[in-house]
Amino acid sequence: MDFKQALDSKIADYNLLNHPFYEAWSAGELPLEALRSYAREYGAFISTIPKGWEALEETETAQEETEHIDLWADFAAGLDTTVAEAQIPQVKTLMRTAHALFSERTTALGALYAFEAQQSETSQSKLTGLQAFYQLPKSVEPYFETHSHNEHEMEKLIEHIGTLPSDSHATVVQACEKMSVALWDALTGIHDAECA
Repeated sequence: MDFKQALDSKIADYNLLNHPFYEAWSAGELPLEALRSYAREYGAFISTIPKGWEALEETETAQEETEHIDLWADFAAGLDTTVAEAQIPQVKTLMRTAHALFSERTTALGALYAFEAQQSETSQSKLTGLQAFYQLPKSVEPYFETHSHNEHEMEKLIEHIGTLPSDSHATVVQACEKMSVALWDALTGIHDAECA
């Protein structure tokens, strides 16, 4: 199994499209309050993404991700809420995990890979669900429209992966798995709080 396959295998075990929260979203079965909670809580995590790109010294991408925080704020505003400090325990764990993994290049690479490799498919699924089932202002859509196609993030990550010495591969794979688990668990926390 090559290095990229090892990363993809870790993500496959926690494929967010298979999470009950996203399945309910794409079927129009999430209550609005669950969407509001997601916008508030998960937005705290979205604000950490630039730090991961800064660890890779990808200044331009970090700047783009900083701008995307505003798109997420628009999503929250369209739901009559605002991004706030995480309250749900599993989202707090995701925040701690992100801060730790985004603090240096090798672990940031694995953590960003776990997030970015899934981002276009999950964004497309969420956008389709929003448009089909939820009568919400158009302002909730741009974040997901922007991320429903992967412009260059995955290319950059794969380029970085290609430059790594083989003795750091295990660290990257472990970081990818930790982030995959934390992302899955954060959705579980929001789902359990709002849909149980």
